[in-house]
Amino acid sequence: MAESAAGPVDLVILGGGSGGYAAALRAAELGLSVVLVEKDKLGGTCLHRGCIPTKALLHSAEIVDNIHESETFGVLSTFNGVDMAKVNAYKESVVGGLFKGLTGLIKARGIEVVTGEGRLVSPTAVAVDGRVIEGRHVILATGSYSRSLPGLEIDHEKVITSEDALGLDRVPGSVVVLGGGVIGCEFASVWRSYGADVTIVEALPHLVPLEDESSSKLLERGFRRRGIKFKLKTRFSGVKTTDHGVTVSLEDGSTLDAELLLVAVGRGPVSAGLGYEEVGVAMERGFVLVDRDLRTNIPTISAIGDLRPGLQLAHVGFAEGILVAEQLAGLNPVPVDYDNVPRVTYSSPEVASVGVTLAVAKERFGADAVTSVTYNLAGNGKSQILKTSGAVTVIAVKDGPVVGVHMVGDRVGELIAEAQLITNWEAYPSDVAQLIHPHPTMSEALGEAHLALAGKPLHLHD
Repeated sequence: MAESAAGPVDLVILGGGSGGYAAALRAAELGLSVVLVEKDKLGGTCLHRGCIPTKALLHSAEIVDNIHESETFGVLSTFNGVDMAKVNAYKESVVGGLFKGLTGLIKARGIEVVTGEGRLVSPTAVAVDGRVIEGRHVILATGSYSRSLPGLEIDHEKVITSEDALGLDRVPGSVVVLGGGVIGCEFASVWRSYGADVTIVEALPHLVPLEDESSSKLLERGFRRRGIKFKLKTRFSGVKTTDHGVTVSLEDGSTLDAELLLVAVGRGPVSAGLGYEEVGVAMERGFVLVDRDLRTNIPTISAIGDLRPGLQLAHVGFAEGILVAEQLAGLNPVPVDYDNVPRVTYSSPEVASVGVTLAVAKERFGADAVTSVTYNLAGNGKSQILKTSGAVTVIAVKDGPVVGVHMVGDRVGELIAEAQLITNWEAYPSDVAQLIHPHPTMSEALGEAHLALAGKPLHLHD
């Protein structure tokens, strides 16, 4: 292989998704020379096949719901169906605009982008199409892919992944969604709004099983009201394609017929065949193992984003990329506190949380040392105006700080940033109770919950 003629750069980044490009931008801003290697388009899964296009679909679905509900608000309207060609054009325009902006930022910072499939060939080098790029440090940021189950073949026509779902040119008449996590619930929400018959199959006892149980139950109640069916504690056993779609078999002996089967059972790390193991990078089940500073067992190599074990969220990738870039520039950034990373499921209703669940809080601090309160949105004026239901649950250590905030309701994802400040700054309920929230807003629900925990409830319903 030919060596890079320019000599070693400060940083070589393998993967131009959320974590990789964030690391590149911050490193360049701090004066480091950067080469960013990406086999596809800058922005990765989040921008092109994940966060952004799915939220565009969810907004389109929200418009459909608004039309159906408009008469409740005295507005007469008629729903004439969903034109997926126009929905997809809208979605792609959003993605295209953000992609153009990102490429402009990368160019403006003087970052060299090498297009091609890179491979780690030494602790300080990545090879791309015969060129070896040497760096003083390497960041692995190759992201994740849609997992399947053993023996479950994805044909991308009737048995599909979330990437396939984003490219559909029609509204399916019926869908079985395998997996009741974030991805499964978001697509179930979209398709139900569009008029599809939707059934979710989840092996665990609740939907969004990583959330607080109270949030899962409220989401399940909301889905029942919307006509989204789900089978919990139920395992998949097989699928057969038919002339009309699929027949899904479950371990309880039942079957489900649908036009499509969406496989949404999680995401796995993209690490196979990229030279990581050959170079000696420590790995486990395909994930790259890192310490709290995101260093691998090889001092010159870091790994960020979905590639390392833990939360697979774009904003975590952003934070990790910035963290590593600042370390390499000689700064002393604070490691990521993964407990206090905000999480949002953008279904209808939304689920948002930060901090630990009640079960984890009791395990960590002791059952008698934890207190919580749930504020029902029925007492919130703006929620009644919007005709949304849900709740805010706040968990705190007795005579101590808030350690968890869990919310369910339309647009609660927009409230989670304030909750993040509360948990990250270890605020006490009495501290938050002193803050005056504007009326009437959804944010008052967060204030009301803290008023109640501070011993002075206002609009709290039993």
